[in-house]
Amino acid sequence: MSDFNSNASRWGSGAAQAGAAARIDQGLRSYMLGVYNYMTTGLALTGAVAYGTHLVAATPFGQAVQQGPIHWLVVFAPLAFVMYFSIRINQMSASTARMVFLAFAAVMGLSLSTILSVYTGPSVARAFFITSATFGGLSLYGYSTKRDLSAFGSFLVMGVIGLVIASVVNMFMQSGVFQFAISVLTVLIFSGLTAWDTQSIKESYYAADSAEDATKKSIFGALQLYLDFNNIFMAMLNLTGDRD
Repeated sequence: MSDFNSNASRWGSGAAQAGAAARIDQGLRSYMLGVYNYMTTGLALTGAVAYGTHLVAATPFGQAVQQGPIHWLVVFAPLAFVMYFSIRINQMSASTARMVFLAFAAVMGLSLSTILSVYTGPSVARAFFITSATFGGLSLYGYSTKRDLSAFGSFLVMGVIGLVIASVVNMFMQSGVFQFAISVLTVLIFSGLTAWDTQSIKESYYAADSAEDATKKSIFGALQLYLDFNNIFMAMLNLTGDRD
């Protein structure tokens, strides 16, 4: 009888652990789905604003955004949003974080509106679909792999810093060959970041988080993946795009 009770106890403990694991797994899937939903919403908003701005390019507003004195403000505004978001995320409410992210995506759309005047529509669509397939595969790898990708983190961050410096230098050099090399490295580095960020976002999930904290984490994760996607897309467009 004691053996039966002991076995029953072990079985009950195992069932409880399995139930807890199932709840965590379900919660993780919901959390990651929220991240991707926010990211997709941001990309859709960026595309809509970019296209709308392109359509009114002949108006004073469109000319001011693409060529006028506020052009550089529009270009650098997304960077200011990212810095503010990264510094203040812990002090924001979830609703504020959501609004800041959407405002960032809209401003990014203004910033990217000029690409529709530089590249043909089919080449923009082609670069987008190539980027989507690349991003999807790498994000899936980052989510599912058992390999710890954190060892690549410092290397990839250093690579991003190198890309920023190289891009600034090429603003003065205006070298097509140098720009081509920068674009290739951008695709490679942000492809690695896509997998690494996805794994980091997955590991940031904690079942005991409040709904508020979980939402803020998912929005910040969406921002990270949005930036990875956007950088790959712009580099891919530079490599494969046909100019008007």
